[in-house]
Amino acid sequence: MSARRANGEDGCLDALASVGGVRMTEFWDRMRGRFGPAYAASVARDQVIRSLGDRTAHEALAAGEDPKVVWLAVCEHFEAPVRDRH
Repeated sequence: MSARRANGEDGCLDALASVGGVRMTEFWDRMRGRFGPAYAASVARDQVIRSLGDRTAHEALAAGEDPKVVWLAVCEHFEAPVRDRH
């Protein structure tokens, strides 16, 4: 298993990581910090979020949504404290 997959990133987003660079890295760092390494991948892959157009985080990122917008939508969906959102 690759380090990226072990850390919660799905292979289909590898191309986005090279495009978004720091933002994608920061998105995954925050996801792992909030949900843990294994659960972060599950949340991003399986949880449909209304404010992302009834898409998962993976789908929104793959469609070109800004990682910060996706992160804030995940936080809102899971009612993360405001201090943890930025």
